Amino acid sequence: MPEGLARAVGDFAVHLRLERGLSEHTVRGYTGDVTAALRHLVSRGLRRGRTDRATTLADLDLAALRSWLAAGGDAGRRPARRTTVARRAAAARSFTAWATRTGRVATDPGARLASPRAHHRLPAVLRADQAAAALDNAALGAAQLDPVALRDHLLLELLYATGIRVSELCGLDVDDVDDGRRTLRVLGKGAKERTVVYGAPAAAALDAWRAHGRPHLAVAGSPPALLLGARGGRLDPRIARTVVHDAARSVPGAPDIAPHGLRHSAATHLLEGGADLRSVQELLGHASPATTQLYTHVTADRLRAVHDSAHPRA
Repeated sequence: MPEGLARAVGDFAVHLRLERGLSEHTVRGYTGDVTAALRHLVSRGLRRGRTDRATTLADLDLAALRSWLAAGGDAGRRPARRTTVARRAAAARSFTAWATRTGRVATDPGARLASPRAHHRLPAVLRADQAAAALDNAALGAAQLDPVALRDHLLLELLYATGIRVSELCGLDVDDVDDGRRTLRVLGKGAKERTVVYGAPAAAALDAWRAHGRPHLAVAGSPPALLLGARGGRLDPRIARTVVHDAARSVPGAPDIAPHGLRHSAATHLLEGGADLRSVQELLGHASPATTQLYTHVTADRLRAVHDSAHPRA
């Protein structure tokens, strides 16, 4: 890729990281899609016989972006899913809008770039009784006061009680806990801070971990992280995912879920219990209530039961 295009991608990454405060995972995704689009632009120019000069951002137009999306982003691959195309289009629009604002291009070629509406499919969720069984199984292991078992029990209790993301959980520090109010200070997407609440079972697991678990895993160089790994460092999200998978497998008939599935389970059970959508939105840290509304589809069985029991023509 020409040096000018590579430099633009690097500057865009700095913008995403420092000005928009996006996570490294999101920055990698955006810059990966933009890099693929610009490489397609270069190869498209070569196929058309343009060899007299290097490709620049001025060559990026709506036709080139549409051609890239139609090709699936990378030649030789099978057609991309609707969600993938929508994600790539969003990355391209973000890049061209930034390039226009910073004077790198005269007009925004991505402003009219359409993309298919992504299908929002929620992962499997645990029933309330399955979630209780998974937590009870973890509590039995923690009863032996094994430090790792105590940590894993707390991990599951907090994920289910608060609905926070696994990255947010692993990013918690000891002083993010307010015992008096039973709240956690969470740093979410876009470096946005919010407060979430937890109940008595999570509070008991938290007390047990801090008294009998964390002191045994902490070492001289340990960070102030609430949850520690076996070697005393901050807990790796990959370990947390394994803990959730193992907890789900311990319950006969329960679906195999990841931490995000436990987050979805918490949201679903809150809505089924009568929580209002706005409160659940705040708890989960969703920027838009439209995102939280996706969980209402999971509660269709409850809606059917209410209809059958209350409607005269059910």
